[in-house]
Amino acid sequence: MTFLAKFTKLMKSAPASASSASKTLWVIDESKCLSLSEVAFLRKAALLQKRVGLRQNRFSLVRDWFLVELGLMTGLRVAEMASLRHQDLLIDGQRSSLKVVGKGKKKRPVWIASEFKATCEAYARIKSRFGYSVDSESYLLNNLKGRAITKRSLQKAFKKLLELARLTDRYSIHCLRHTYTTFLLRASNHDYRFAQCQLGHASIRTTQVYAGLLEFENRAALERMYR
Repeated sequence: MTFLAKFTKLMKSAPASASSASKTLWVIDESKCLSLSEVAFLRKAALLQKRVGLRQNRFSLVRDWFLVELGLMTGLRVAEMASLRHQDLLIDGQRSSLKVVGKGKKKRPVWIASEFKATCEAYARIKSRFGYSVDSESYLLNNLKGRAITKRSLQKAFKKLLELARLTDRYSIHCLRHTYTTFLLRASNHDYRFAQCQLGHASIRTTQVYAGLLEFENRAALERMYR
């Protein structure tokens, strides 16, 4: 039995109540996720902005570069990114994770790759050179006054980077979370339980809405029909 068949059987065997069903009637399709080439374009645009920021002493451009890396490498919600403090980075020694407070103030660890651990360390060094605090209580993504940045400001920064990368403006900053989830599931051989823990989904059914996106890997079967 294919994964899609199993998933369909599971959904049919456990009908949800009217209230819970209304919460799961949402669909993730390709229009909400960056492709591999789009990820490359976005990261390149953000990196170029970082270099401009370093040359022109503009911290906001460096911060916006880190924002893109943070979203792509952790899949955090924008509110979770805005609330991160330096004490939430557990990257000393062998530790490679973040402490995240998600919806309902639920805490969870989010494991990160060694590549992003190095990115976090580099960002903290640069931030310190700009004169901003990297003490435990200070915000990771601070505004130019060193205070907590708003979700709106992060969204605007992301839209600007989309424009610089010449990508469609239909994407919102939340597409970083969708993109992270899609690529994580592919890399983990569709390990939905692991993805659920990383994303902080209360139910694995929420994570499983990405099943349709991953089925594109089997589209080659359509080309072989009746041949």
